[in-house]
Amino acid sequence: MNIRNIYDYRRIWKMALIAISLVMVACFIYISNNLVKDLAKQERDRMEIWANATKELATLADVPVDSAGNEIPMLQPDVDFLLSIIEGNHTIPVLLVDEEGDIQLHRNFKLPEPVDSLALLDISPVNLAFLEKKLEHLKGTNNKIEINIDDNTTQYLYYEDSTLLRRLAYYPYIQLAVMLLFIAVAYFALISVKKAEQNKVWVGLSKETAHQLGTPISSLMAWTQIMPSMGVDPEMVSEMDKDVHRLSVIADRFSKIGSMPEKELEFINEAVNKSLEYMSKRIPKRVSLSIYTNDETNCGIMLCQSLFEWVMENLTKNAVDAMSGEGSLDITVTSDEENAIILVKDTGKGIARKNFKNVFNPGFTTKKRGWGLGLTLVKRIIEEYHGGRIYIKESEPGKGTTFAIELPKVKS
Repeated sequence: MNIRNIYDYRRIWKMALIAISLVMVACFIYISNNLVKDLAKQERDRMEIWANATKELATLADVPVDSAGNEIPMLQPDVDFLLSIIEGNHTIPVLLVDEEGDIQLHRNFKLPEPVDSLALLDISPVNLAFLEKKLEHLKGTNNKIEINIDDNTTQYLYYEDSTLLRRLAYYPYIQLAVMLLFIAVAYFALISVKKAEQNKVWVGLSKETAHQLGTPISSLMAWTQIMPSMGVDPEMVSEMDKDVHRLSVIADRFSKIGSMPEKELEFINEAVNKSLEYMSKRIPKRVSLSIYTNDETNCGIMLCQSLFEWVMENLTKNAVDAMSGEGSLDITVTSDEENAIILVKDTGKGIARKNFKNVFNPGFTTKKRGWGLGLTLVKRIIEEYHGGRIYIKESEPGKGTTFAIELPKVKS
């Protein structure tokens, strides 16, 4: 698998995991909602039975007669059984109301004022106001049962969902929130552990590279001292000495990874010009390099110059590669109230918006060759070591890219 495709596959896996999680959550909420509906239906059925028991008790005194005025014998319901149904409701708040809307009976409401044994019939003004407010609310719901006592009398039973039903209705959402919180904590914990492991790898690799370069660099330095006495062309020795010095600078950069480098006060214009001295002589002639500075916006920053040079060289190399060795590279230095700002603009092939953040991830590259580590190092140097910020300011495929670097100014 090509290393540049790793983040594409990782993005697909992330989307797949999110989709699976959403499906699981949807199934969980669907099942929970069905349970709530079933419990609500059971409570409705209980209220229907309660309403029928109320109707039966209300019609006990009514004895039907025939056309001759004789009483028709009927099987009378069990009064104790009917009362047990009425008294057995200890969980569902109910209001029994007549046709005029007057409250005849109430049960299981938590009233503002204490009640005595006659409270079902004798309601205090405070409690009555409370119950009437409840009644107005219940009239706007489906929790209503009509009780036809006889042809001339109708009562209405209003009821609230029980405490258990209300809690169960909120339960899936509470559990969902807990689940999402757990997933978020676990995700950030894993990311932190992974980042710490990556940092250890970075530090170990960098210091080992610096260590391995040390011996041949020392040897090459010794040879450049000996070669003039051996009759080697001094100009050739001088150029070789520059390259050996360059290797020494690179080794020094790697040795600084993993520890906070020493920073000194530098002025942004001079720092940028100094960092591009080496690369300006080594980029293709068909690449036009322009540096724009302004004395009015020249400001002081705390900088590790050797690492900053690494940043600018990486951005310059990437820009040259993106332009296939031909085009314009403009570097503009300015500042605002808080930061010194460097804009690196090329006329290369551009970067798709979906990859604006991915380009800084280790292993991401659009080149056929390369490890995809340059911009990762750049981001680390700017953000972790200098407290700044680097990002893609703008980019359009086929037209070019502008990187922006922000470094905090030294307060005067």
